[in-house]
Amino acid sequence: MGWPFIGETIQLYSQDPNIFFATKQKRYGEIFKTHILGCPCVMLASPEAARFVLVTHAHLFKPTYPKSKEKLIGPNALFFHQGEYHTRIRKLVQSSLYPEAIRKKVTNIEAVAVSALKSWAGERKVINTFHEMKKFSFQVGVLSIFGHLDEYYKQKLKENYCIVEKGYNSFPTKIPGTAHHKALLARKRLGEILGEIIRERKEKRILDKDMLGQFMSFELEDDEDHGCLREDKVVADNVIGVLFAAQDTTASVLTWILKYLHDDPRLLEAVKAEQMAIFKMNGGGKRPLTWAQTKNMPLTYKVILESLRIASIISFTFREAVVDVEYEGYLIPKGWKVMPLFRNIHHNPEFFPDPHIFDPSRFEVAPKPNTFMPFGSGVHSCPGNELAKLEILILIHHLITKFRWEIVGTQSGIQYGPFPVPQHGLPIRIWKDSSSEVQDGCP
Repeated sequence: MGWPFIGETIQLYSQDPNIFFATKQKRYGEIFKTHILGCPCVMLASPEAARFVLVTHAHLFKPTYPKSKEKLIGPNALFFHQGEYHTRIRKLVQSSLYPEAIRKKVTNIEAVAVSALKSWAGERKVINTFHEMKKFSFQVGVLSIFGHLDEYYKQKLKENYCIVEKGYNSFPTKIPGTAHHKALLARKRLGEILGEIIRERKEKRILDKDMLGQFMSFELEDDEDHGCLREDKVVADNVIGVLFAAQDTTASVLTWILKYLHDDPRLLEAVKAEQMAIFKMNGGGKRPLTWAQTKNMPLTYKVILESLRIASIISFTFREAVVDVEYEGYLIPKGWKVMPLFRNIHHNPEFFPDPHIFDPSRFEVAPKPNTFMPFGSGVHSCPGNELAKLEILILIHHLITKFRWEIVGTQSGIQYGPFPVPQHGLPIRIWKDSSSEVQDGCP
């Protein structure tokens, strides 16, 4: 269980999660207890246990986060809740993230991707891949929430969001000058900025069909615990929650994909051949990608799935038992945290032979049920998973057909903060590929 109060928190967030979790599982089996962030926890490393907690008996467990994190995102954000309120908010969020909605955003996401790649390739400078992918994902997140937002608001949102993000995993304190205190102030400003955007839309009677528009057009409806769903603070909390969910995880996966492709030249050539066929079909990049084309990239899609599996950006999720729960002869006391371990399941050789080898071909056959959960499972699974995969496909298409890249410095090592990414954020140098007919006028 580790040290008093601290428990094994330091080991969990500083060690290679493969070693931390695998050592525990080897010693204690698929169900074991520990102490994380001041709380007693039960860790579950089997697909059946994950399904029990997240799907079939989800009503016995509630989502749980440290209060300091709830304050920075906003207590009304959908992933802090369950029941009727969660269902209603999730429907609103998903209405803007279903395939029918995001297919209309392909051209806009493409413009963001092309602009980002051109800026990275300028003067063949060295860039921090993870940091640049975070900027790209943030822009796509803003696009999906606000549509075409005034540049002034974009900049203000970005400035304050970055401050909140820096303080999100810092020690919670209200001492002036600390990262956490700065984050609290920036979070307050974010709420004010979003309030301005909402008021402006109301005054101009703008009824866009983006996510913010879905919230604003929702039928006014009272809720005993949370007020009306159109209340500005409810909208702000959920908008900020979506931005948080959309950025780091997608950026981490993109960073790993670039490393995996760089490290396997034969695979890179095969993916490039697939993408060049689409590139040529579009007149050498003169015409924009279509939704249908993004759904016809089978090898690239398997590369994404394998990257999600082997990197396992979300190693686990937190739940809390709302009553005493018995599972497989074990008692999980009320109030204890429960952690389904996605990483252990994704790296179990019983489900994925040679799990530490990067092999996209393993996804030519669908994984067994409940063995592949990169976006979680059940009612709290990530509502934006289709958008994440779409923006990855679009960026990879333009990167591979128009540019080349090389890793600068050491190519090994992983850093955790808290998501696993290649060492130093994967420094790379990117440049235009002279062998491709790069059209400056493409979207």
